[in-house]
Amino acid sequence: MTERLSVQSIPKLKSLFRMQWEPAQDAHVLLYPEGMITLNDSASEILQLCDGKQDVLQLIAKLEAKFPAAGSLEADILEFLEEASANGWIEY
Repeated sequence: MTERLSVQSIPKLKSLFRMQWEPAQDAHVLLYPEGMITLNDSASEILQLCDGKQDVLQLIAKLEAKFPAAGSLEADILEFLEEASANGWIEY
């Protein structure tokens, strides 16, 4: 049974993945044994906060404080976290 995402969920990268800046790609990437996933700026900002120490609500608050001109980011962040979970990048 897959755990459902909620604002109380505490996301973290699965141990199979490691996130780092890759100069050759000029982007953050997720490295895993079979390859590499190049992340866009939004994805990297969200995944950098998926440290297993803060819940989704705290993550949303930090990103909305960092990017206030963007307005409400909650729906976009939740959508991305659902996708990241479905892809197996994060767990709760």
